Amino acid sequence: MSSADPQGLQAFPDELSSRDAWLEPYDWYREMRAERPVRYDPSRRTWDVFRYDDVKRVLDDDGTFSVDLRRSTAYQPPERPEEELIFETMLLQDPPRHDALRAVVEDEFRPSEIRDMEPRIREIADELLADALDGGEFDVVSDLAYPLPVIVIAELLGVPAEDRDRFKRWSDALVASTSAEEHAEEVQGEYQRSQYEMATYFLEVLEERREAPRSDLLTTIATAEREDGTRLSQEEALGTCILLLVAGNITTTNLIVNAVRCFLEAGISNPHAETPLPTAIEEVLRYRSPIQAMSRVATRDVVLGGEAIEAGDQVIAWMGSANRDERQFPDAGTFVPDRSPNQHLGFGHGTHYCLGAPLARLEARVALEEFYDRVAGIELADVELRPTRSSFVYGVESLPIRYEPAADE
Repeated sequence: MSSADPQGLQAFPDELSSRDAWLEPYDWYREMRAERPVRYDPSRRTWDVFRYDDVKRVLDDDGTFSVDLRRSTAYQPPERPEEELIFETMLLQDPPRHDALRAVVEDEFRPSEIRDMEPRIREIADELLADALDGGEFDVVSDLAYPLPVIVIAELLGVPAEDRDRFKRWSDALVASTSAEEHAEEVQGEYQRSQYEMATYFLEVLEERREAPRSDLLTTIATAEREDGTRLSQEEALGTCILLLVAGNITTTNLIVNAVRCFLEAGISNPHAETPLPTAIEEVLRYRSPIQAMSRVATRDVVLGGEAIEAGDQVIAWMGSANRDERQFPDAGTFVPDRSPNQHLGFGHGTHYCLGAPLARLEARVALEEFYDRVAGIELADVELRPTRSSFVYGVESLPIRYEPAADE
């Protein structure tokens, strides 16, 4: 894997290297929690952490576990300078720089601001479903879960509608894992091309916004000033755009898809009518977390789970495993739609808790409400599910279903 991968995961563990294993990694997680809750993998030069309390500590202790992967003893600078841009996102910066970058866009993602977006999100969902629900078959990914958040984040940023397909391709390239068992060189090549294309695109648009400001998020980023009156550097502005592009649609796409998958598996025909939907969405975030792992680097020697981790060692916090930890969640291996309390780590924890969590929750709720109000008799089509090709994003590439129109449709 490229050292400039957004999460720095050098490769899947051997145990998850096949698509079948990544589609259902939970038996392996359970085995690791029981037998090797903190383990070193010499082939990846990486520590893996599996239990809830340990994962939460790694995510919460910025002083000991840095997000700046360049501090790893395994880090190798990329050959192409534009690949370094990914490190300028707030996601890969420690406080206080992280806090300064986050503050530039934080107001746009406050719950009070997000609530005002619901009518437009509902309108988008309605338009997508009206176009797609006409033949008894429907792909949750391509017909709803992908286009909805892409349109929303594109409108929020202020980019033209015709550029949305490029957003999708760039996002997919950034999260695709070159550790997959096939097409590794092809994926890495697309990753590098996407980095270059994104840099070129956003540089041009940011310059346009500086010369002709608009009421959009790109203008906010282009004209933002630090406390000392200076503007964000070119790298910081680009990194923020890239983060919003990827985080603004990848997580929500897989949250919606994983929700439908969970409801199908649990035999819930209409969660909008049968469950408190916001509570059920929290259980989806726990049970099939859209983000399964996050990477950190130890800044000092530390003992975790009885194991001695050295300064500069890379540490992978497996949130997908932590969210199935029997020590934290009763009946952890069962999808319980009305589970409460539910202190999952699906959106991370601590300083780097997901900025877009309120927006993702709103988009998922609206999409699922609109979808289930229109369909009945849902069943999964007779296909083999293929997991998203990524070493940290968790979902499926396609989720085709068969349905009957709801009675009042």
